[in-house]
Amino acid sequence: MSAAWLVARDELRLMRRNRVAVIAFALLLLLTLVAAVTSWTHQQDIADLRARFQSEADQAFDAQPDRHPHRVVHYGHFIFRPLGPLAAFDPGVDAFTGSSMFLEGHRQNTANFGDVRQSSLLIRFGQLTPAFVLQILAPLLLIFLGYGAVARERERGTLRQLLVQGISARQLFAGKTLALGLVAILVGLPAMIGFALIAGQPGALAGPMAAIALGYAAWLFFWALVVILVSALVRRSRDALLALLAIWAVGVILLPRIAPDLAGQARPLATRLETDIAIQRDLRRLGDSHNPDDPFFAAFKQKILDQYGVTRVEDLPVNYKGLLAIEGEKLTSGLFDRYAAANFATQAEQSAIMHGFGLLSPAIALRRLSMAAAGTDLAGHRRFLGQAEAYRFDIVQRLNGLQAEAVSYADDTAKDPGADQRKRVSDSHWNAIPDFIFRPATGTELVRAALPGLAMILAWLLAAIAAAWFVAGRLQRNPQ
Repeated sequence: MSAAWLVARDELRLMRRNRVAVIAFALLLLLTLVAAVTSWTHQQDIADLRARFQSEADQAFDAQPDRHPHRVVHYGHFIFRPLGPLAAFDPGVDAFTGSSMFLEGHRQNTANFGDVRQSSLLIRFGQLTPAFVLQILAPLLLIFLGYGAVARERERGTLRQLLVQGISARQLFAGKTLALGLVAILVGLPAMIGFALIAGQPGALAGPMAAIALGYAAWLFFWALVVILVSALVRRSRDALLALLAIWAVGVILLPRIAPDLAGQARPLATRLETDIAIQRDLRRLGDSHNPDDPFFAAFKQKILDQYGVTRVEDLPVNYKGLLAIEGEKLTSGLFDRYAAANFATQAEQSAIMHGFGLLSPAIALRRLSMAAAGTDLAGHRRFLGQAEAYRFDIVQRLNGLQAEAVSYADDTAKDPGADQRKRVSDSHWNAIPDFIFRPATGTELVRAALPGLAMILAWLLAAIAAAWFVAGRLQRNPQ
């Protein structure tokens, strides 16, 4: 039996005799299991609720009676963002970004009904999910279990005896780390059981799940190394505990909380009110379709007349008001897209700054990996917004085209009592509009998005291994 394994077995025996440690370990295992079950149940309830609301919204849209197409444009439609199976492990930004959107003509609305706005402020600290337990609480347990692993030997005077008996400092390091690593494996086991449940669900992807499992394994092993390292660098167990708690508080709690604020200060994002004012200002510059003397729309009108070889809009074979609506929606949507692209560019800059803090805190890199692989990061939210806007534009332009082709210009401009009835078209046209279907990222795309965070976590792990090798060598030469 190797010396490292003997050291690990002795360390595990000491941990087992510590009743407080055993109770803490059991509680964390239970908490992880509860987090996995409750998070999975919560996400399933959310998925069922959104699916039910989406079905009701689709039915309400299809149930509209015969009416003018432009009334349907303003009637609008609700869509809801479906969640992937891995959202049960790490919900990411979903609680902050909102889950539903109201689609209507001439406007590009934001997502609404985020959990943070409807729940207590405690949710801002972190939801009880497997990701939260492994990111925040698991390192804390490893600290309390292993802070005295090497310092205790020095305090008791047994460190020199172990080295004299032929156990090298690197074997001692390996044994202590192995013992704490086994505990870390047990801590992560309930989360992996949750993964096994997720794997059987539709849409579960092996690649992202493997990336998450590898990232969290590296995270827990990194902390096992850090705990043993700090315990070897100080002379007293009490000092090791205080130092490790300080490292945990700064690296796991403080930096991940202040990094978004610093990124927001460095790259300020325009508020919704500022954006709306700017959009309205630019809309006025585009022109007024109701003003016959407006240069842009006067030119558009002449272009249409020349295209069909007529001199009056009344002589057009199509409804000019419908063509005007098509052109107006194209202009306004292009303007909305430009502002949305600028907004997303700023958010991308903020994310880049925040991810740069991963050089100071591996917790930030882990969260980047976890959310990216789960498809619950900002890129996942942007994917939903992009598809929602494309769907909105398609619906509105279908209805504008229907106004141009199915409603005559004479009826559209008539004011007589029967004009309203003549303007209406059959409800079969909105029934024919396809329902919104969200297309999630592929497994390859999710893994590619998770690679930068995974690479940074592994870099931190390699740095910890190198530091352990160096400190163990120094400890061999100077056990005091």
